[in-house]
Amino acid sequence: MPNPKRKTSKTRRDKRRTHYKATAKQLAVCPTTGETHLPHRAFWHEGKLYFKGNVVMEKEVLA
Repeated sequence: MPNPKRKTSKTRRDKRRTHYKATAKQLAVCPTTGETHLPHRAFWHEGKLYFKGNVVMEKEVLA
């Protein structure tokens, strides 16, 4: 069985993996607010942080 004479470096190995590039950013639509956002990410809408259609936290109002 042929074996490599030298260890393949991380740089050389990773160069082979760079050829796949996504053509455009994929966007998801929130079922609660209707806002478009990056999938699997929380997003702000009207002072509230949403994730998976639920309010996670609200922005503090300084007085």
